[in-house]
Amino acid sequence: MEKTGFRLPILATALAAGMGALFGAAPSPAPAREERIVPGDGDARALRHIVEKRDETWGWQRLMGVQLTPHEASAARSGSPAYRRWVLRLWERRAYRAWMQAHDPPHRADWLCIHRYEGAWNDPDPPYYGGLQMDTSFQRTYGPELLRRKGTADSWTPLEQMWVAERAHRRGRGFYPWPNTARLCGLIEQ
Repeated sequence: MEKTGFRLPILATALAAGMGALFGAAPSPAPAREERIVPGDGDARALRHIVEKRDETWGWQRLMGVQLTPHEASAARSGSPAYRRWVLRLWERRAYRAWMQAHDPPHRADWLCIHRYEGAWNDPDPPYYGGLQMDTSFQRTYGPELLRRKGTADSWTPLEQMWVAERAHRRGRGFYPWPNTARLCGLIEQ
């Protein structure tokens, strides 16, 4: 009897390659190569893939600043192989959806317009860093985990910089941290 496998989404790999050129290498949700999960290959391998997809989903959700999808690990461990395959497919779909949402931040065109007048995405000159020229206080307030893990905004991907700016926008700051460039982009009144 021939074993059949479940393929991870190939579309996600193609999209990651195309978006990576524009936004740099963010947490990579798409697999670098196609992997096969063959039923009967072992519980440890299936559980490892479930955890990888869960962590990938949570990484994108943390970047977007949204609530993490809950996960009951003991159910996957104690369930049948068919149940584990179902859980894996569920987390694959969640990871793909989170990846798609993360790569299309709200106000993306506005952030790109502000960036056009500000600096290079990797601008390391203090006191303002990155393509949206964020100072360390701004980074500490709206992107503390990125600041702690990667350093200042010039080390972040453009996507990460836009999501940190989006967090500030959502918390009521709007586009006012960039008063001159936001006016040039028509985002705030003259």
